[in-house]
Amino acid sequence: MNASGPNPNSKPPTPRPTIPLFWWIILIVLFIWNIWTLKPQVQQTIAIPYTTFIQQIKNGNVTEVQINGTQIDGTFQKGLPAADLVPPDQLATSPAATQPVPTSQAPATPTLYTSFTTTFPEAVGDPNLVSLLEANNVTLNAQAPSNPFLVNLLINALPFILFIGLMIWMGRQSMKSQSGILNFGQSKARQYNEERPQVTFMDVAGAEEAKEELSEVVEFLRNPQKYHDIGARIPRGVLLVGPPGTGKTLLARAVAGEAKVPFYTISASEFVEMFVGVGASRVRNLFEHAKATSPSIVFIDELDAVGRRRGAGLGAVNDEREQTLNQLLVEMDGFDDRNEVIIIAATNRPDVLDPALLRPGRFDREITVGLPDRKGREGILKIHSRSLRLAPNVDLLLMARSTTGFSGADLANLCNEAALIAAREGHEQVGMNDFEEALDRILLGAARSTLLNDHDRKVVAYHEAGHAVAAWLLPNADPVHKVTIIPRGRALGVTEQLPGEDQVNYSREYLLARIAVMLGGRVAEELAIGDITTGAENDLTEATRLARRMITRWGMGDLGLMTISSDEEQPFLGYEISQGRNYSEETSAQIDRDIQKLLNERHEQVRGLLTHARNKLDQLVDVLLREETVTQDELTSILGSRILEPS
Repeated sequence: MNASGPNPNSKPPTPRPTIPLFWWIILIVLFIWNIWTLKPQVQQTIAIPYTTFIQQIKNGNVTEVQINGTQIDGTFQKGLPAADLVPPDQLATSPAATQPVPTSQAPATPTLYTSFTTTFPEAVGDPNLVSLLEANNVTLNAQAPSNPFLVNLLINALPFILFIGLMIWMGRQSMKSQSGILNFGQSKARQYNEERPQVTFMDVAGAEEAKEELSEVVEFLRNPQKYHDIGARIPRGVLLVGPPGTGKTLLARAVAGEAKVPFYTISASEFVEMFVGVGASRVRNLFEHAKATSPSIVFIDELDAVGRRRGAGLGAVNDEREQTLNQLLVEMDGFDDRNEVIIIAATNRPDVLDPALLRPGRFDREITVGLPDRKGREGILKIHSRSLRLAPNVDLLLMARSTTGFSGADLANLCNEAALIAAREGHEQVGMNDFEEALDRILLGAARSTLLNDHDRKVVAYHEAGHAVAAWLLPNADPVHKVTIIPRGRALGVTEQLPGEDQVNYSREYLLARIAVMLGGRVAEELAIGDITTGAENDLTEATRLARRMITRWGMGDLGLMTISSDEEQPFLGYEISQGRNYSEETSAQIDRDIQKLLNERHEQVRGLLTHARNKLDQLVDVLLREETVTQDELTSILGSRILEPS
């Protein structure tokens, strides 16, 4: 990282939230209104002695009385001057005597008071007051004691204080959080600097070629001047392509751990939102941060979420995804030569990516991360089993042979499933049986306690024995590892075959042997049961699919060297609708005849094999009905040694 560059972990100071002038005006108006409503109303009221109050009741001059605690307020029927209500010695100190006299009124005209107030002598009491009021037809009202002025002010002002506080809190939250209301355009990428992923190339197995390619990227990030001095330009983008679970994301994390530079990671789906323009804004924001902290790595996972071919399909529109893709293209091709920002993207669908995204200058390198071979699977199993307490009988090489076609994620799941099974069974160590049980659960499902009658068990036993005997007698077939009639998942029985070595190219004889083994179960039912069942449904489906590929894609049938495109090559995007079929109806009929011919020939071949080996077939069925599972060693004792001939 450049020493003079900004600190990627430092954040700009959060501005202090301010309250707009409009809210200040509203607050002041509400405060004045509360003060005005709480202000006591000025009336022509005079304070009189309690004895005068009693005398006025007896004179019939009191019409209404309201009692509030020890305070008594009332109304006179006829207004009286202060001289008639207050003794002369108290008149000078009475509030009525201190009131200014308006200049428009003559001094000789006294003020007549119609309202009065007095204090009830609580210490002495007056039990006759109520009866006196009733006798003189005075209306009596009682009121609970009122709160003090400050208490009323607090009660009325508290909601507005809370409202203003809530506004301030919301303002601070929206400024601090990137997910605030006004931060739609901010990138959601996670940055790892000092706390970068603690993953290195030592934690990655089964992808040696990909690691070798990426090590050059790591060297450039560690020492970019070495490449600049010689005039070389490092690839600006690296595209990791491969099936799901092969470790593309893990490789990107390993690059970040090895290079020790700022690492930004984001999923492509996080660019796009429901608002137009948000995706493009987030792309700009992401690359601004990456260039400010260069040298750095930007990792975009599942690139096909925004990088799909523009205008693909029927009725394509210029949607938000295409705007995001356009901005991504501009950012990738607009780097300055001295900005050491490398983009690593991962996808398992490179066929749907836009061609402009794949051209040199954007993604200069495309690294294929395929399924691991046997050696790679063994290395992956060693990595994921380091934390397990393994039993001495665990053979990881055998498990690597048994897991052909497994990805790194599948192998990690296999180790975890084996540990779960060992813990559930109460084992102190994870043994080989736990690994085999975990493999069966992953491939076939959990064992079912389905109770089959004797006839169904016999049918299943002959069906699986037919597969096993056919594979045993065909030299080009894969060796049989285990045969079982224990129901698992949707299967009532299973015949497991283990290839001796990983194969890249499949010969015609090997493929024909695979089809023959698939048909072995149906042929065994025909010979031993005298009837056929639905148990061969999946076998017939897979055999037909393999035969179609041999004829239409690999030129292994009577159709010759011509290949026929199938819908499997373009499963979506609408391409097959616009392109249509590129072969005639006559060719289609010829394909169907070739498939039927190939399947019938394999059927007759297997029928002849099982007819000559009927005794061995019956012996294997007897053992299956008794033991339910037969291993490879037991198969050798029953069927004899296999005769292997090169294909």
